[in-house]
Amino acid sequence: MKNINLGLFGFGSVGHGLYTALDQSTGFKAQIKRICVKNKDKSRDIDMQMFTFEKDDILFDPEIDVVVELIDDAEAAFEIVKTAMENKKHVVTSNKKMVAMHLQELLDLQRKYQVGILYEASACGSIPIIRTLEEYFDNEELVQVSGIFNGTTNYILTKTIKDGLTYAEALKEAQLKGFAESDPTNDVEGFDAKYKAVIIALHAFGIVVPPTEVLNFGISTLNEMDILYAREKGFNIKLSPIIKKTSEKKLALYVLPRFVNSENHLYKVENEFNGVIVEGKFSGEQFFQGRGAGSLPTGSAVLSDISALSYNYQYEYKKNTQHQTHAYTNDADIDIYLRFDDDEILKELNFKEIRARFYSPNHNYVLGTINLLDLRSKQQLLLEQRLFCAVLG
Repeated sequence: MKNINLGLFGFGSVGHGLYTALDQSTGFKAQIKRICVKNKDKSRDIDMQMFTFEKDDILFDPEIDVVVELIDDAEAAFEIVKTAMENKKHVVTSNKKMVAMHLQELLDLQRKYQVGILYEASACGSIPIIRTLEEYFDNEELVQVSGIFNGTTNYILTKTIKDGLTYAEALKEAQLKGFAESDPTNDVEGFDAKYKAVIIALHAFGIVVPPTEVLNFGISTLNEMDILYAREKGFNIKLSPIIKKTSEKKLALYVLPRFVNSENHLYKVENEFNGVIVEGKFSGEQFFQGRGAGSLPTGSAVLSDISALSYNYQYEYKKNTQHQTHAYTNDADIDIYLRFDDDEILKELNFKEIRARFYSPNHNYVLGTINLLDLRSKQQLLLEQRLFCAVLG
């Protein structure tokens, strides 16, 4: 193990978490040499001599071995990462949008410049799911990976189901605790979970899926009637990405709210915790749980990647390099609950089968089977009408 110098981009919540974790870790030979930030006027709680406002001070410093990228802007982050790798520097990042949007380019950069990029912190917080898929499930055929990939939405849903808060009240509490941003769209509409699922799909199935091709429907249209239905049926509601084989060589990926019963591993995953279920052809189900939100859990995941790089660890992408990739498809049938106002929407959605209908003065819903292609094509209509849909089972 060698002593490594770090160049850090961004000193927000995760950056602080990394600084604290690194400061308190024992037996780990790494130090932050320079931190690049944008705001020159913001006061900092560590020595200002560590900071720079010029990215080239890190990217072209020959003494810096690893660039740690922890900023919010996905495109700016990609330019930083690309330049670092072109300069033969290893990279650690927590930017799930950047990684998901540029997966193929990042694969190509690694192979061209023979440097590594690790991004465990970009998926599921403190759960080491990427390295588990890379090392433990590298040679096993997987059937499905699903779970709770976003701690913010899980916190909100826990508060609505367990504590009886309205969606608006639960969101406000999540914002006060620092789990949700002032603009929570990325979390509550399922974009964050989608980016993580795209990353996990590469390591689980060897496939690069463009995020723009993936349906994500969030929880912002959830209301008290949906919560009442869940309680009456003994369900919990979870925002759950599902990555599953639909045939021998076809793979579907989508993010939707999901009703889960008490026998499901995800039923008792509460508050800001994440949970991941990996189903293998031979090993069956494996369940992983850990904190998915907060500066220290994410900072700890970043630190773990830095430590791995000190031992020259890199992802091997075996399922991608062995050409065992699947073809991505949205042509898959799923069973859903749909709360609606007017029967006309049912004609628009083209359900393959409706098994149950319920009408009341305040609450109409159907349970039925629909094709992802049809649901995806009408997503904007559902949002405009403030309807709510969730996967059954």
